[in-house]
Amino acid sequence: MDKITATIIALNEQGRIGECLESLREVADEIIVVDSFSTDDTVKICTDHGCRVTQRRFDGFGAQRQYATSLATHRFILSIDADEVLSPALRESIIRLKEQGFAHRVYSMSRLNFYCGYPVRHCGWYPDPQIRLFDKRYANWNLHDVGEKVIFRDSVRPEPIDGDILHYRCDTREQFMAVTRSHATIKARVLAARAEQISPLAPMVRGLRAWWHTYITKGGIFEGTVGHEIAAESYRSEYLAYSAAKKLK
Repeated sequence: MDKITATIIALNEQGRIGECLESLREVADEIIVVDSFSTDDTVKICTDHGCRVTQRRFDGFGAQRQYATSLATHRFILSIDADEVLSPALRESIIRLKEQGFAHRVYSMSRLNFYCGYPVRHCGWYPDPQIRLFDKRYANWNLHDVGEKVIFRDSVRPEPIDGDILHYRCDTREQFMAVTRSHATIKARVLAARAEQISPLAPMVRGLRAWWHTYITKGGIFEGTVGHEIAAESYRSEYLAYSAAKKLK
């Protein structure tokens, strides 16, 4: 039977990470957690579950995920976030793959995102395909600070597998806003480092484009109040990112 190393990056995730770790039972043969110096019980919960925990200063999502991969004992990596859980169907699919042997180098799966406990199937939030299971000899994370992804050779084709990653993005609207603003701050630094200039209209134009994409193009309007709130935050996040980047310029 092939073996899997699950990798998790975490910071103050005591409220969610226990459920994440429970969903990895019988799936992961090793769990590596790279913690950004949590001040809550995250590390204790992980060690109680038998995880290998390493603490490292956060310097971007891509770099943190790639570092976690570098610590893995096994060649197949299952990358999951502390606020994500494997659905029963996805667990069965991965266990079956382990038993039969991995025939592909890279696998993709759907991610179902939850907003304050509500499963969102529009706004561009579903099926939200993710490449999270891969052979580290042929694929790895890029080093993008935000918007990171698994990269691999053009000749490799991701194989879809059944089941969803259940992503509990927030418990409250305020928590969602805090996370998106944090990501906007990181994105601002990335934008500011680019050579091209940022026009005075860019923050508003980019914000409106993000709102339209979320609420109209991706059907957020069909999610009622939830869709409206997500679209509004999409606008704010892009507006803040480009405004901050212009100031940094």
